[in-house]
Amino acid sequence: MSPDVALYEVGPRDGLQNEPETVPTPAKLELIARLATAGLRRIEVTSFVSPRWIPQLADADALLGTLPRLPGVVYGALVPNERGYERFLEAGGADLIGCFVSASETHNRRNVNCSVAEQLERIRPVAERARADGVGLRAYVSTACGCPYEGRVALGAVVDLARRLRALGADEISLGDTVGVGRPAQVRELVAAVAGEVPLARVALHLHDTYGRALANAQAGYEAGVRCFDAALGGLGGCPYAPGASGNVATEDLVDLFEGGGVATGVDLRRLVDAAAWLEQDVLSRPLPGRVYRAVLGERQRARREEEG
Repeated sequence: MSPDVALYEVGPRDGLQNEPETVPTPAKLELIARLATAGLRRIEVTSFVSPRWIPQLADADALLGTLPRLPGVVYGALVPNERGYERFLEAGGADLIGCFVSASETHNRRNVNCSVAEQLERIRPVAERARADGVGLRAYVSTACGCPYEGRVALGAVVDLARRLRALGADEISLGDTVGVGRPAQVRELVAAVAGEVPLARVALHLHDTYGRALANAQAGYEAGVRCFDAALGGLGGCPYAPGASGNVATEDLVDLFEGGGVATGVDLRRLVDAAAWLEQDVLSRPLPGRVYRAVLGERQRARREEEG
């Protein structure tokens, strides 16, 4: 049976791109396998942005060519332009690509060094080629709830971008609260406005937890009709061009939120916590911020102490 909500795991890409040290390719492959084993069926694995800008993902070509092909698991990769799409194909391709544009002009220029209009024109040929090749297209609208440089972003700008991206052929549009400033009422308003241009079944939310509101915003999005949510294992991530932004909403936090409310995710929380523990202890050697992960880890440690004592 299909789950009630779909979780789109972005940890291997959006999460690891912000790590100070590059994670070795074999560890990335194991991370992806652990995520799939936990039940995640949509995983964004890497980015074909220039390695000069995101050196942590410089192994995109090698990683994509050695991915474990697992039944029912859909892999995605971020592709910024035609050159990135060519690299994507040369590496063996995947099920879908992600393109991105900011609702804020300033953030877009800081992120990709061009205007919003110019970025849309860069996406156009990529979208056409993906459609011809039978590759799905996922489009991200960044800074949908606010910009670190401009502040509040006009609702109309987000809706206009969603409409344009849908016209370019985007199968799904993910609305990103890149700096984590959104509030539940704002999320409801945003979803309702975008739903006037894009079917709700094609809308996702990409939430960051800078102010601790990501779960409340996810609940608001669900109540507004959204059924796909982006997340990262352990709360990994952040945007290199969004100063002060914290990581993505933790995958295990969303699983706990939805499953606790009777909404099926299809994800095994225990295995997800095990994957986060492995990543924290054996790969990154630093604490992960995910709230549910830290709580479950604490419970396990207390239980071990009681058994030993």
